[in-house]
Amino acid sequence: MSDQVKTIGVLTSGGDAPGMNAAIRAVVRAGYARGMKVMGIERGYAGLLNEEIREMRPQDVSNIIERGGTILLTARCKEFMEEAGQKKGAEICRKYGIDGIVVIGGDGSYQGAIKLSENGVNTIGIPGTIDLDIACTEYTIGFDTAVNTAMEAIDRLRDTSSSHERCSIVEVMGRHAGHIAIWAGLSTGAEDILMPEDFDGNIDRIVEHVKESRRLKKTHHLIINAEGNKNSQELADRIEAETGISTRATILGHIQRGGSPTCRDRVTATLMGVKAVDLLKEGKTNRAVCMRDGRIIDMDLGEALAMQKSIDPELLNARALLKR
Repeated sequence: MSDQVKTIGVLTSGGDAPGMNAAIRAVVRAGYARGMKVMGIERGYAGLLNEEIREMRPQDVSNIIERGGTILLTARCKEFMEEAGQKKGAEICRKYGIDGIVVIGGDGSYQGAIKLSENGVNTIGIPGTIDLDIACTEYTIGFDTAVNTAMEAIDRLRDTSSSHERCSIVEVMGRHAGHIAIWAGLSTGAEDILMPEDFDGNIDRIVEHVKESRRLKKTHHLIINAEGNKNSQELADRIEAETGISTRATILGHIQRGGSPTCRDRVTATLMGVKAVDLLKEGKTNRAVCMRDGRIIDMDLGEALAMQKSIDPELLNARALLKR
C-alpha cells in the first residue's frame, strides 16, 4: 500500500441515503485542501468497471450539501462480487492514478472496499445507509432524515385514522433491521411496533390488542411494520375481518430515502468525509469511519463487518412499557 496517496477516488454504492452528497462534498474539498486530486466515480462499483470516472474540483460540489440522493449516482454490481471484477476494478484505479478510494455505503459496499484493499488500493469506508444497521458505528448517514420523514408521514396518517376511528398499519423500510420501525414507532406513540428481529408472526396477538384498544375507547390503533415482515395488507385484511374495525395499510416506501438531509446528517457526513481524507493522507487502508460516543473514529473494515448489531435494549423496554 502506498503511504503517499496523491489521487483519491470517491463513490457511492448500494441504496442512496440523505447526506451522501454532504460526504462527497467533504471528500472533494478536504482532499484538495490536503493537496490531493479527487476523482468522482459514477454509479458505484458498476461505474468503476465501466470507467465512468471524472475529476472533481471544489466548485463541482457547490450547492449540493442540501440535496438528497447522490450526485455520483448509485447502482448494484454483480460483476464486482466476483474475483475477476474486483481485480479489474483495482487495475482501473491504477490506470487513472487512483491510489486511495472512499466508499460511501452499507455492508455490501464495505465488502467491495475490502476487496479493493486486498488488491492494492488504499480504501476507506463511510457508513451511508438509512437502516442504521452497520454494527461498528452508532450512527449511519441518512438515518435521521429517513426516520423524521417516516415520523412526519405517520403523524399525518394518525390524524385521519383518528377522525375515521380506524386502525392504521404503516410499513416502513427495513428488510433486515427494525431501527427505523422502533424509532418511528416510539416517536409517534404507536400501539404496536413489528420488527424483523423479534416479530414471531403471531397475528392473533395483534388482533387482540386492537380489540383491547377499542374496549378502552381509543379512536385509533397504530401499527408500525418493518418491510422485512411483509404482509402489511394481509394483516390489515385480517384485523378488519376479525374486529369489524376499518383498517388501512400504507406503505411509505422510497419516500424515506429522499429529501433534503437534516442538520445531523449533513454535519455527520461532513465530519466523516474529512476523517476519510485524513486517513488516506496518513497512508491508512481497509479502515471504516465510525461514530463512537459521539466521536468520529476509525477501525478495521474486516472487524467492522464481523460485528453484529441488535436493537438497543432501552428502546425495546420502552416499547414494552408504552404499548397501551
